[in-house]
Amino acid sequence: MRSRCFGLALLSCLLTVSLAFAQSLPTAKPEAVGLSSKGLDRALAAVKADVDKGALPGAVLLVSRHGKVVMFEAVGTLDPTTRAPMTKDAIFRLYSMSKPITSVAAMSLFEEGRILLSDPVSKYLPQLRNMKVGVEKPAADGGKPTLELVPAAREMTIQDLLRHSAGLTYGAAGPNLVKAAWQEAGVAQGRPSNAELVERIGKLPLLFQPGTAWEYSHATDVLGRVVEVVSDRSLYQFEKERILVPLGMKDTSFYVLDPAKHKRVAEPFPNNRVLNSGNEMNDPRVEAKSEGGGGGMVGTAIDYARFCQMLLNGGALGGTRILGPKTVAYMTADHLGTAVKPGPNYLPGPGFGFGLGFAVRTADGLVPNAGSVGEYNWSGAAGTTFWIDPKEDMFVVFLIQDPKQGRYYRTLLKDMIYAAVDRPAK
Repeated sequence: MRSRCFGLALLSCLLTVSLAFAQSLPTAKPEAVGLSSKGLDRALAAVKADVDKGALPGAVLLVSRHGKVVMFEAVGTLDPTTRAPMTKDAIFRLYSMSKPITSVAAMSLFEEGRILLSDPVSKYLPQLRNMKVGVEKPAADGGKPTLELVPAAREMTIQDLLRHSAGLTYGAAGPNLVKAAWQEAGVAQGRPSNAELVERIGKLPLLFQPGTAWEYSHATDVLGRVVEVVSDRSLYQFEKERILVPLGMKDTSFYVLDPAKHKRVAEPFPNNRVLNSGNEMNDPRVEAKSEGGGGGMVGTAIDYARFCQMLLNGGALGGTRILGPKTVAYMTADHLGTAVKPGPNYLPGPGFGFGLGFAVRTADGLVPNAGSVGEYNWSGAAGTTFWIDPKEDMFVVFLIQDPKQGRYYRTLLKDMIYAAVDRPAK
């Protein structure tokens, strides 16, 4: 009798989970939502062809339109060393696809009035008060330039962190003396806690005056520390409570510590583990102090699809509201305008602005791939990417672990998936 009751309870639990999944992310044939099966199959075949010829280890592709998943496929290998096949529930290093999650976490505090976008960051992180800006001064004799430190004209704000206009940097290699100083300091070396990272940043010069230029940076990591201070939680704990658990993102975290999940971690080719930053891809099975809001998370395609559908729905999924629709619209508007200069290292490129955690498409032309004005997106250093297109009521999640080919597949899949649109969204 006890065994039967347990079995019925388990069945009830499974049905509840299944129904919750069906209600939030139902499926349909592509033609039912105005997409071409032939066109989508062609896009998947292009990825599979690269897998078959050994150019890519494996991938997971998920396409959804009008609230219905029309393609969810895994191809290739999960781990090239073991030859284990790729699975739909594979866990990927998301790297900078962590940034939108951290940005949503911060904006949930914004909605509660606990932070203002105009607040100086030093209100919450006094280590970043009265920072100096590094200005290169050419030598009179034509020798090496020197670095002069001048006061910041104003403090960086929460909005600056969200849109990467705080004057911070990643310290990537280059001739710039401020970046060289950041690189020499090893700001993120040893994978420090968010509190330790902010302490290190507070001792370094800013790259430019806050609010004047866009520079991809540790800004979202600093934002994660703001979330910790305001919420009195670790970043992961706060994101679990506000986003991950409510959306059913059960495999999204900063580490994969459950031994039962270790074999689900997707791996690159053994000789392709170095990111563009020069750092080697981390092993998420090994815990460190870092919970980097800018690049530390791991997750699955279906988890990130739930996050995307929530945003596309205006902040809610399956009866659970994470943000209000006006907040989502505000986040996905361009926050650069003419006041913030894109700069020489502007990653989104021409035709894109930047919102609060996302690149935002502002022009039909200029961009060398298909899409719609109003589309917003971001990608991760190991090759992962997503984009959300409100005009077409569509989103795509594409996950690989290949640092060298992410940009290529982002362009390829956008072109091919938009070519599969048979009729415009109503």
